[in-house]
Amino acid sequence: MQALFREHIERITPLTDTEFDYIYGHLKTKKLKKHQFLVQEGDRVINDHFVIKGCLKAYLTDNKGKEHILQFAMEDWWISDYQALIKETPATLTIDCIEDCELLTLSLHNREKLCSEMHKIEHFFRQKLTNGYVGLQQRILSMLNNTAKERYDMLLASNPALFQRVPKQLIASYLGVTRETLSRLAATR
Repeated sequence: MQALFREHIERITPLTDTEFDYIYGHLKTKKLKKHQFLVQEGDRVINDHFVIKGCLKAYLTDNKGKEHILQFAMEDWWISDYQALIKETPATLTIDCIEDCELLTLSLHNREKLCSEMHKIEHFFRQKLTNGYVGLQQRILSMLNNTAKERYDMLLASNPALFQRVPKQLIASYLGVTRETLSRLAATR
């Protein structure tokens, strides 16, 4: 668990053993079962979560009861309701486990403390947030400009493991298509 997290950080910035131990001391471990909620709409959100093992989905349920998936998170990814976390407002997203999960949690308070104390960790989170913003912008532009087939092909190329681990109806929701459309797209490959 520690080795995976250290490797994750050191892809952006190197750490001494002392620095890593100090950072790791601010994290807590959390284990959840398949279908268990990490965050529910309306919750107070105080943590960001790094996935050690498992797969989760973050989604909004509309007033007709339809799920709109914003994000999947597998090993080596972060997940939270960032609007609720940063703005200290009730969660608008629900996050639950597609598989049994092991997570490292970092409170916003501890993240801000670490960032103010250590330039390296501030740099790390700035890079992660920038990359996350770019990814979100690319996803929005793809939803606006690309066909369902193009979105399917792009997701398959960038995250082939997702198709092995996530039910097709969830992938369809993420792509903004029906399950039937997803089946037709898959048949054309």
